[in-house]
Amino acid sequence: MSGQNQNKQREEVIDENLRRVYQEAMDEGVPDRFKSLLEQLKQQDSGEGSKK
Repeated sequence: MSGQNQNKQREEVIDENLRRVYQEAMDEGVPDRFKSLLEQLKQQDSGEGSKK
């Protein structure tokens, strides 16, 4: 039984760390360069952007 308890504790620590890392990544936001690229793609899709 102690082996199962240790596995459960490890899983809980892994879950907690994954949630923390995911939340930190979500809090970073989108860099301005990517926002600019996304805007260019939207313009191209709507026919307003330059054709390369």
